[in-house]
Amino acid sequence: MGETTHQDNGGQASDGIDLTQFYQVFFEEAGENLELMEQKLLELDVTAADDEELNAIFRCAHSVKGGAATFGFSDVAELTHQMETLLDKLRRHELQPTSQMVDVLLSAGDALKSLLARHQGSGGSALDTSELVAHIRALADGSAAAPVAAAPAATAAPAAAAPASAAAAAPGTRALELTVGPLEDTDQADSLAELFKEIDGLGTIEPLDAGRPADGMRRFKIITTSGDNDLLDLFTFHVAREQMVLAPLSQGYGFHAGAPGAPAEEAPPAKDMGYGFFDDAPGAPGDAAAPAPVVVAAAAAAAPAVAPKPAAPKAEPKAAAQGLDSSTLRVSVEKVDQLINLVGELVITQAMLAQNSKSEDAALNQQLISGLTDLERNTRDLQEAVMSIRMIPMSMVFNRFPRMLRDLAAKLGKKVELLTQGEATELDKGLVEKITDPLTHLVRNSCDHGIELPAERLAKGKPEHGTVTLVASHQGGSIVIEVRDDGKGLNRAKLLAKARERGIDAPDSMTDQEVYGLIFAPGFSTADVVTDVSGRGVGMDVVKKNIYGLGGTVEIDSAEGYGMSVKVRLPLTLAIMDGMSIGVGEECYILPLSSVVESFQIDAKMIKTIGGSGRVVEVRDEFMPVIDLEQVFQVPRFDADKRSNIMVVVEADGGRVALLVDELLGQQQVVVKNLEANYRKVNDVSGATIMGDGRVALILDIGALVRHSRH
Repeated sequence: MGETTHQDNGGQASDGIDLTQFYQVFFEEAGENLELMEQKLLELDVTAADDEELNAIFRCAHSVKGGAATFGFSDVAELTHQMETLLDKLRRHELQPTSQMVDVLLSAGDALKSLLARHQGSGGSALDTSELVAHIRALADGSAAAPVAAAPAATAAPAAAAPASAAAAAPGTRALELTVGPLEDTDQADSLAELFKEIDGLGTIEPLDAGRPADGMRRFKIITTSGDNDLLDLFTFHVAREQMVLAPLSQGYGFHAGAPGAPAEEAPPAKDMGYGFFDDAPGAPGDAAAPAPVVVAAAAAAAPAVAPKPAAPKAEPKAAAQGLDSSTLRVSVEKVDQLINLVGELVITQAMLAQNSKSEDAALNQQLISGLTDLERNTRDLQEAVMSIRMIPMSMVFNRFPRMLRDLAAKLGKKVELLTQGEATELDKGLVEKITDPLTHLVRNSCDHGIELPAERLAKGKPEHGTVTLVASHQGGSIVIEVRDDGKGLNRAKLLAKARERGIDAPDSMTDQEVYGLIFAPGFSTADVVTDVSGRGVGMDVVKKNIYGLGGTVEIDSAEGYGMSVKVRLPLTLAIMDGMSIGVGEECYILPLSSVVESFQIDAKMIKTIGGSGRVVEVRDEFMPVIDLEQVFQVPRFDADKRSNIMVVVEADGGRVALLVDELLGQQQVVVKNLEANYRKVNDVSGATIMGDGRVALILDIGALVRHSRH
């Protein structure tokens, strides 16, 4: 393959330090690189490929290969090496990108995910990638118009400066000069040197520069028997590949007067400190100097030795290499959850202190009251900051759909474009994991049932490319995720006919929204033919069940011939929420503040009785069902003459009800505790919380109460 790769050695590097401690970091970074590579490949315009896009894709493959070679995952290294070769020819314009190349590289990305998952211990049978490797190699070799012209004999680099692959294969000890930089943090180079020293059998390393030069460059002398690629793959964990240059060590390499290895009579004078990083620089050797250094670019194995003029790395790769490490910290989800639980307990304790301080004389205990006020403000800020740690952008969900939609459209013979809006909108990590499957089903439905075939769209005067749009936005205390398409929409008559076929009661008097809601019935499908994509009637009912299980709602809107829209509304987080506490008898209940519309006082004459048992109240020319919480929860009433005279209007599932309560106790943030896990399932209750006085208050399930009123 033109390059030596490490053999699988159980995580040991040359019988030195145990590298298994770095496995998790490698697997996480490799996963991120493969996701980024897939995203870039899907965005790539093969007719006018941008150099920077090709470089970015190449860097992703190269980063995975470097880590895989270091840890001894030879199957991953072999596949990524072939990908590197193809990508290197693309970015050097030796080959023209084609859609076939994109397809093969995407397949290779999938294969790499499977290989890495198996190395990570998820099981599964070994994957044979030989056919894929051969396919990539054929594209890289067979499509080339002509081999790249070799350097003229007079200026060709001698054997000592051969490509890295040849050097790696050559036996014996070699003296090399490693130049690293420019670096913002020169400690990176020290870490690199320490890593080299810790691994037995690599050789020796010593600095060449005096102190730390102001130009941010570091230089080392290396005596080793290892190949260039093996060294650079190892060093990549501390310094970006583009920031390293390996060259044969020779007389005159010194960068200051009296440098070790530079003969006294030939040492450059101190005033000529040019460091030799460009042609004719002061201090650079003359015509009779050492062989040209090998500039090891990101694909040294695939590229011949190049001229001794290493280009300064661009700012973007450097930022990409260093910015992520310096600005992010990987923390396990368990630690974050533990932190959130502790902050939740702190919120409860603060609420208790605030409750107890109400009986204190503000004039006598001014400092105490002031301190408690500061504590309340700081607790709320801390709580919001901690909650934001678990919030991740919706782009994490949206990024998985371009590939899925591309494959599905190809299978169905359709042309589909995906648009996304609001990718920066953040949602709790727990919700993101649970909402991914429902959204996947909705996107598949839009592509399969909504978007028409190209010929059909052209006949209707539409562009042949259909559009599926994903939109995320914050609305009040909720996040709304919309999946819409410009396809054929829902046919009311067809839905009603299908419902009646299945024995569902579907009178013509149903509103459009009620008719559209029929697709959530178990086993309901509008597909005429069952395919491997859809048509069995399983899915939409599960979508609705999952979303409702998260405390969310789903709404459908459609315009026949123009498309349809599905809106999913979810709470921002499941851990802490803003609530309104209400009193009924001696009991306290919590209403989610996002569901509360308004409250007002009433008298008995405002409530009308219908049908003998049902009661309604008129609010601004609209009649709403009345729910008496005293009766629903059978609250004991010790004051027989007391009657509920406050009404709170709440909204959920597209409907409104009026709740009869005794008093409004206030608004506060509450820590949501799972009642079902700690006790048992209670009807019309979604959870519980601990109040400031230590009492447990039930959090009402507004959606269940609305559905209860309908029945």
